[in-house]
Amino acid sequence: MPRAATSSPSVFACEVCGIGHGRTVLMRQFLDLDRRFVIAHRGGAKCRPENTMAAFDYAVELGVDAIEVDVHLSRDEHAVVIHDPTLNRTTSSFGAVADRSADELARLKVPALRSVLLRHQTMPFMIELKPGSPAMVRAAIRAVADAGAVDRVLFGSFSLPALALVREHGGFITSAATPEVTSAVIRSRFFVRPTRRRAYQLLQVPELTKKGTRIVSPRFIRLARAAGMPVHVWVVDEPADVRRLLGWGVTGFITDQPDVVKATLAAAGG
Repeated sequence: MPRAATSSPSVFACEVCGIGHGRTVLMRQFLDLDRRFVIAHRGGAKCRPENTMAAFDYAVELGVDAIEVDVHLSRDEHAVVIHDPTLNRTTSSFGAVADRSADELARLKVPALRSVLLRHQTMPFMIELKPGSPAMVRAAIRAVADAGAVDRVLFGSFSLPALALVREHGGFITSAATPEVTSAVIRSRFFVRPTRRRAYQLLQVPELTKKGTRIVSPRFIRLARAAGMPVHVWVVDEPADVRRLLGWGVTGFITDQPDVVKATLAAAGG
């Protein structure tokens, strides 16, 4: 990883990757500690069928600040937008995404990433790379470049190897992978003084893990903000949760109900 720090990897210890040099105003907004972001998770999965053009169109109509999408690789090595590795849950068909061509998937309303980016040419997108092969990461980067969307895309993944490939490519904003988030939580509990050197530019995390371990807390947010790092929380749908997290200093709300979150923030003066 060419931009890796010489110290041990953690949320508060790595390199900044040149943010601020050549970035558009649009993408710098992702890193603004005072800006509140409503991010439509899978396009707003409780408003329209997830990860579909219908969902993305509705999210744009609502005026969200960004759209989150999930990416897998088709048989012919195109980046396609779908959450699961199989078609079973969200389409009229079944079987592995990787067994179908991009054209076959499009007929099942699984769009190509490039098509989504071209359809909404001013909208920022968060692209979650599902764990997979380097070919999947390369396909996603190629789709972004082909769509002329490099300056309005943020990459995220649970997988550190996937994000390492993105960072090696250069020019993209990335969030923290799971090992980096784990390190962040541990450091925050010991009040470790943050540094501005890091391999990624923001944290996108759930408030709690599936096992109930707390990730997001007022202390965690304070330490991240002291390092100049925004925190986006997923998945936030309830108005009471929006208000509480807002009070803690959370700036980004990744939500299945962007209409509800937008209304809640508006009522709170945001």
